[in-house]
Order: sequence, then C-alpha cells, then structure tokens
Amino acid sequence: MSDSSKGSKKLWGGRFGDTTSHITEKISSSIHFDKVLYRQDIRGSMAHAKMLNAIGVLTDDDYKNITRGLEDVRHEIEEGTFEFSTSLEDIHMNIESRLTEMIGDAGKRLHTGRSRNDQIALDLRLFIIDACNDISLLLKRLILELVTLANREIDTVMPGYTHMQVAQPVRFGHHMLAHAWALVRDLRRLEFTLSSCDNLPLGSGALAGVNYPSDREMLRKELDFSKIIPNSMDGVSDRDFALDFLYFASMLGMHLSRFCEELVIWSSSEFSFIRLSDTVTTGSSIMPQKRNPDIAELIRGKTGRLYGDMISLFTVMKSLPLTYNRDFQEDKEPVFDAVETVMLSLEGMIEMISSMEVNSGRLKETVYSNFSTATDLADYLVQKGVPFRQSHEVIGNIVRYCENEKKDFFSLKLEEMKKFSDKFETDAVDVINPETSTERKASYGSTSKESVKNQIKMLQKILEG
Repeated sequence: MSDSSKGSKKLWGGRFGDTTSHITEKISSSIHFDKVLYRQDIRGSMAHAKMLNAIGVLTDDDYKNITRGLEDVRHEIEEGTFEFSTSLEDIHMNIESRLTEMIGDAGKRLHTGRSRNDQIALDLRLFIIDACNDISLLLKRLILELVTLANREIDTVMPGYTHMQVAQPVRFGHHMLAHAWALVRDLRRLEFTLSSCDNLPLGSGALAGVNYPSDREMLRKELDFSKIIPNSMDGVSDRDFALDFLYFASMLGMHLSRFCEELVIWSSSEFSFIRLSDTVTTGSSIMPQKRNPDIAELIRGKTGRLYGDMISLFTVMKSLPLTYNRDFQEDKEPVFDAVETVMLSLEGMIEMISSMEVNSGRLKETVYSNFSTATDLADYLVQKGVPFRQSHEVIGNIVRYCENEKKDFFSLKLEEMKKFSDKFETDAVDVINPETSTERKASYGSTSKESVKNQIKMLQKILEG
C-alpha cells in the first residue's frame, strides 16, 4: 500500500470534514525519529491486549490474532520490509494500521481502554529503562578499564596539578581512580534514573482514566514495573524521568570531557605522558607527521550536545499546562540523541583507555620539575616544631633561591638548606625525593600505595555488586 493511500483515512479522523494540509502532516509527523520505539510499543501493546482479554474486552481469538499480528509486525520492522508512513504520524498509528491490515477488526479493538497519551508515556519509559541497562554495562566496563590501568601502573609516580601548575607528586593509578570515582557517581545517577522510570503510566488514558475496569496491577507485573502512577493526569504529563536521564547524560558528558581534556594534553609532544593508540588517532591531510587525538576531542565536543539535549527538554516543559500537549512530541529526539551520544562516547573511552600506553619515564622526569615536594619539606619543619606559616615562608625562600641560582631543588645539599633553617637535618634530603612523597600521605583516600590498593578493592566490589 502506498504512503498516500495509507494516510487517506486518519485513525482519529471521524469528526473532520477536510483532509489535513501538507504542512500540518509534515509538522505533525514524528515517525522519522520515533520508529526506534517499535520494540517498546509492541511490548506495551501485547501487555495491554493480554489485560483486555483478562477483563473480557477481547475474546480469546482476538487476543491470539493480535499477539500473532504484533509479532509479524515486529518481524517486518526488523527485516526492513515494513513500510513506514509519514501520514500516519507516529510509531503507534503505523503499527496499529499495519496490524489492522493483517488481522482485520481485531486490530481496531486493541486501542480500547488506552490513549496515545499514556501509550507514549509508557514507550518512552521502557525505552529509557532499556537504554539505562545497556549504558550501565558500558559504564562498568570503562570503570573496570580504569581500575585495571590503575593496578598496572600503581608504582608510577606523576605530577599532580592545581591551576595546571605542578603541585604535588601522586601515583598515576590514584589519578585514574579519581576519574573512576566520578564515573561511579554517574552510575548511581543512572540507577536513580531507572527508579524514576519505574512507574507504570498505562491505564491513565488521555488524562482522566478509562471507562473500563483496567487491571493496572496486571499491567504492572507484565511490564515489570515496581509501582503504578496513582494520578492519571500526572501519568500522561510527567517527563521528570526523561529529564533525570538527560541530567545523568550531561553529568557523564562533563566527566568524560574533563578526562578527554587531560588525554589531549598528556598526548601532546610537550607532555608525552601517554601515547594513544593508532586505532584512536588520525592524521593530517597536509602534515604527514601528525597523530591527532580526534576521538578524545570529539567526545569532549559531544558534551555540548548532551547539555543542549537537557536544556531543550527543560525549555519544552517549562510552561506546559496539565496535561498532555503536542509539545511533548519534542521530548523524544533529545533523549534519543543523548542515548546514542552517551553510548558512542563510552565505547570510544573504553577503546582509548584499553589501548593507551603510559610513558612512566617521562612522568618520572616531569615529577622532578617545579618543586613538587615543597609541601613535604614544609611539613618536615612542622614536625620539627616550626609553625606551618613560618615553615611555608622558609620553603618559599628556598624555592626563590633555587630559581635565582638556577639550581635543582631536588639536589640541594644539607648545608644549603641549613642557611634557611637550623631545623634541617640529614633526613631532610630524603624528604625532597618525589618518588617517596606519596608514601608520606597518611590520610584516608590519599595517594599512598596502600590507599590506592584499598580504592581498587572498593571499586571492584562495586562492580561485582
């Protein structure tokens, strides 16, 4: 059947005398993007049909025909033989129309006791739930890659930074686990999103409920929801769950972007802390020597898309009166885009981290620059009874002396140090060593080897849970 003939009679067209205009159909149509909901729509329709059969609205024969027909529709869509029609507007009407073509009047009975309003609210919840489960697996894989890398490089010491200036020595593994803990928070936000979605809207009807004794408890069990939305108006108009997902996506994007910024900097020839694999870098069309960190840059850039998706839906929702408004058609594309962007970004991060080489020699060389153990030396004087503010000034004077004399801070001799304080003794020379600095960090959550090992165990337990 042609697209035009399919749309010649609208499923809602009984009270209309004139056909809709071309521009109305073009603006109204969402099938070009909401067809990705076909699995969730068919799943919801099967549960609805089963419930209608249980309460006596559908005969056993109608129920069997509807179930078989929906399976056939799903097969056609997945085989690529289904003919989507823009004039039928959306995935719901495309599926219902094709079902009716296949099985006759039984297909027309399927929509009894529901509205497209509660139907789409259900489909979108199911879609986000499915997406969250897929994203959770990728997120855990990325965390595991970071844990594995941290464990492998646990003895590698690097400079930690504040203001992008060398601050104090840290273990490379400790730095990687800082990113892992941020991703754990994202995982918790994802779990919250799942709980936010876990409320059944089906049975709310258009807004006021339905004129049938719908067994919403049966629907809840069939569709594996924990709770039923108790207010029909809220059921069709709530999109908080979608915003919760978009907030999660935005936060994850921000965390990935910060990490990618470091990968871009660290892979530069000036830093050379890491080497990204050829599989995740690209060349230049004019400069043959180039190895560009394009994947890291693209993931960093995609964060803007995720922010835009969230702001887009917030803006749609900000002034909508209860209950359903056609503006809700704009709720899906931001979600679909965010799901695709998040999954692609996570896959890219996993590929980059799993194939990344760490230049431990360069990291060791760099940690000996810019007075990275100055704080250790200040704390040394504190242990000798010097007030911290005074010890801070003493070490600052030593740093200035080294800069003026163009001397290496890490090769200072004891007699030079004593010019600034008589509290310095032979063991002060060892305190300057950046490779032992991390083991002097005694606080919980520090960069010491024992602390990093403990973090690895904690993260492994989270991943196993």
